[in-house]
Amino acid sequence: MRKYHLITMVSLLCLRLSAQELPSATIAKVDSIYKAFAEKSHSPGLVYGIVYGGKLLHIGHWGYSNLEEQIAADGNKVFRIASMSKSFIGVAVMKLRDEGKLQLDDPVSRYIPELKAQKLLTSDAPAITIRHLLSHAAGFPEDNPWGDRQLDISKEQLLALINKGFSFSNSPGVTYEYSNTAFALLGYLIERITGVSYNEYVNREIWQPLGMKSTYWEYADVPSDKLAIGYRWVKDKWVKQPMLHDGAYGAMGGVLTSMEDFSKYVLFHLNAWPARDGIDNGPVKRASLREMQHPWNFNSLNATNVYTDGTGCPITASYGFGLRWSHDCRGRTTIGHSGGLPGFGSNWIMLPDYGLGLICFSNVTYAAATAINAQAMDALIQDAGLQARAVPASSVLEQRKKELLAFLPNWKDEAREAVFADNFFLDNYDYMLRETCQQLFEEVGKIERIDDIVAQNNLRGTFVVHGEKGSVSIYFTLSPEADPKIQEFKINKLP
Repeated sequence: MRKYHLITMVSLLCLRLSAQELPSATIAKVDSIYKAFAEKSHSPGLVYGIVYGGKLLHIGHWGYSNLEEQIAADGNKVFRIASMSKSFIGVAVMKLRDEGKLQLDDPVSRYIPELKAQKLLTSDAPAITIRHLLSHAAGFPEDNPWGDRQLDISKEQLLALINKGFSFSNSPGVTYEYSNTAFALLGYLIERITGVSYNEYVNREIWQPLGMKSTYWEYADVPSDKLAIGYRWVKDKWVKQPMLHDGAYGAMGGVLTSMEDFSKYVLFHLNAWPARDGIDNGPVKRASLREMQHPWNFNSLNATNVYTDGTGCPITASYGFGLRWSHDCRGRTTIGHSGGLPGFGSNWIMLPDYGLGLICFSNVTYAAATAINAQAMDALIQDAGLQARAVPASSVLEQRKKELLAFLPNWKDEAREAVFADNFFLDNYDYMLRETCQQLFEEVGKIERIDDIVAQNNLRGTFVVHGEKGSVSIYFTLSPEADPKIQEFKINKLP
């Protein structure tokens, strides 16, 4: 096969003017990052999307979804997303939990009785639970090379595996180890509970309500002009890879979808934030999505992580329920998942605090889409100067701020029981509070303005008092009483 040259077809789709736009120069910079990645990774085709401001803001695409037919990659082409599929199974399990049809800490053998005969690694091992399977804590060995080739096995073959028994690398609940087998078992568990295949259940209960009409389990169901073909780069040429049909292991990585469709799913997850009052009409509760996105099982600490500006920034990673979670030294929390199968590599990440998501699909074997999404994310945040969503100050924080200011700097005794918790003046002596605050207020001089409170949460915040000669930062936190009162106070002069 001759080497095809990548063609650049940058298109700005679904872009509508809004208060939450990204600068065109930033979009162009991100375009160049993905284009360079496509060329370096020998990706025949690449599609990526930026989700921001409550919509799919931008789609970029390069090359071909089908080399033989010279069909261009774009936002409507359907790519296999491999292990990005796992979170759909997680959503299905959470829906069943919310409906009272299972509990996360139930033994899996309650629903798959064939597992009752399973011998675990040690005699003191606990029973494998649904939570263990969802968070890669069941004790199964990492099985990516082997699992990738099991995608199309039948339900009978899966049952034969179960009946023969599995081998374990760890006792359940001890540590993280990535397992495709765990999600194959969850797929079968869904069928045993609902009476329909996990494929049918996910399609009916998740994809259809989200309007995902170009998302599939079986590649043969995808219109031929929409299906992205997978390739491997071998000795300076692309080699077409065989596509596996839908099967019992498909729950771990069988989904095929388009950028247009998958962005709806990313928006569904982003919409879970922040926690709030108001209509919650699913298809799964916002609280359950946030629960999925929680770091349930610690994975790793990368102390040598480096971002695009060359700055070192350690990052810690954990696993939720079908989702990866990470948090870096800049305070940024990222949630998503990668995917890799022969012929494909993909990744999606979202930053709930920023309302931002990035999605990348490639049709070359195990393309490093995770790394490029992380690079694009950092460049996008830095270049556009994006800021995390501010926590709104609650009415009680605003009230206590006003009352606290009335006590400063002299700490008079009037009606302080209504403002301060009963521990406050046991932990802080009046004369020391008075001396410290009077000195600081003298140093900063006449007060010129007081900033709005910056809330950390519903009951904690900081504000700054600016004087003619300097400023002081004031932090306070409230008690858990029905009428929350100030339990802690700190004041510091700003440099």
